[in-house]
Amino acid sequence: MNQRKKQLLSGLRSIARMGETAVVAAKAGIKYATEQPNQAQLMRETFEELGSTYVKLGQFIASTPSLFPREYVEEFQKCLDQTPALPFSYIQQVLAEEFAGQDLNDIFQSIEEKPLASASIAQVHAAVLKTGEDVVIKVQKPNVETILYTDLGVVHFAAKMFERIVPKVKFASLSDIVNEIRVRMVREVDFIEEAQNLEDFKQYLQASQNTIATAPKVYHQHSTRRVLTMERLYGVPLTDLDVVKKYAKDPSQVLIGAMNTWFGSLMMCPSFHADLHAGNLMLLRDGRIGFIDFGIVGQLQPEVWSACMKFMDALQQTDYDNMAKYMLQMGMTDQNIDTAVLSEDLQRLFSGVLLSDPQELLSTKPADLNDIMLDIVGVGERHGIRFPRDFALLFKQMLYFDRFMRVLAPYTDIYADNRLQMLHDIEPASKLMH
Repeated sequence: MNQRKKQLLSGLRSIARMGETAVVAAKAGIKYATEQPNQAQLMRETFEELGSTYVKLGQFIASTPSLFPREYVEEFQKCLDQTPALPFSYIQQVLAEEFAGQDLNDIFQSIEEKPLASASIAQVHAAVLKTGEDVVIKVQKPNVETILYTDLGVVHFAAKMFERIVPKVKFASLSDIVNEIRVRMVREVDFIEEAQNLEDFKQYLQASQNTIATAPKVYHQHSTRRVLTMERLYGVPLTDLDVVKKYAKDPSQVLIGAMNTWFGSLMMCPSFHADLHAGNLMLLRDGRIGFIDFGIVGQLQPEVWSACMKFMDALQQTDYDNMAKYMLQMGMTDQNIDTAVLSEDLQRLFSGVLLSDPQELLSTKPADLNDIMLDIVGVGERHGIRFPRDFALLFKQMLYFDRFMRVLAPYTDIYADNRLQMLHDIEPASKLMH
């Protein structure tokens, strides 16, 4: 009876969600008909109003330039994932459901009511375990899974209808794209998988004898699919130079250590941290670099990263023939590519002001780097080359590092620094992780 009641409630929530979606979509339709706003902007604002699933969908669009028009890719990079905090009573409700049969006072000595962070899928609270350890609790917001599956059902239906109306959908089947979104988003709401991502990273640090970085310990006995309890790390963000200087004599060394750790994970770890912004990377009080929040990860074949690095090296050498060769290795295609023509296209793309000094390629502004990525993708598309989504995640992280450089090493060419190891000569992940 209890199970049937849960199913009934879930069904009612799904119906309510579809009604809510219809109302928001209708409002957007009226606004479009009466005001004729920018389509990409209206779509982004509508997605943000629809909440968690659509925010994540917008972020997918922003990080997949090989599948979506440039205007939409750029607009959805503004998609915000921060949401108003839920009342603490909701968090208590989820904790009570997940730890049913246990007294929460037997697990937690205290839980701070004010959250440390609140995003579309989860809210994070500081707490102290009964055994005395300081922890953070990542708690999934109520009904997120129901909303997720309902929304993706609506999106999948719409994609199928669109495919019937427009059979020649550009680049890929829309239903395949929706399925890719579904797989990634379902993973993000499964905190057991996030806990495994954390364990993989910590195992990589141990295997590579890396002592300059760390990640939170997971308390598996106090974690479920909807609750993740982790060690609390105390530190400062890498975007506050004055505070960083209190814990490190050479801020640039901190950044290089973080980058070397991340670059090594591309080849040694089953997945790489794909959202390493200022909130997820910190300098701890003991001088180590803390990596947190492994909800969004990417997976990259070592040969793809190797080809990326060789492509960048060829670009700095203005060797367009090799650039064309390595671009093919980075992407995917079922066509016979004329590398000579591709080489000519790349030369036209990069023969402007940018290459007046090739060494300055990776020292340009983040906005310029983003344009470079979109231009590279555009050239690839014209030749039938599709880049894996993780290529965009990779490049997005390079933009994050660029922002860190401007704070921690504004007068240093980090990419020319011999302390930086972008391509590690190491055993592949499959050997190190088993």
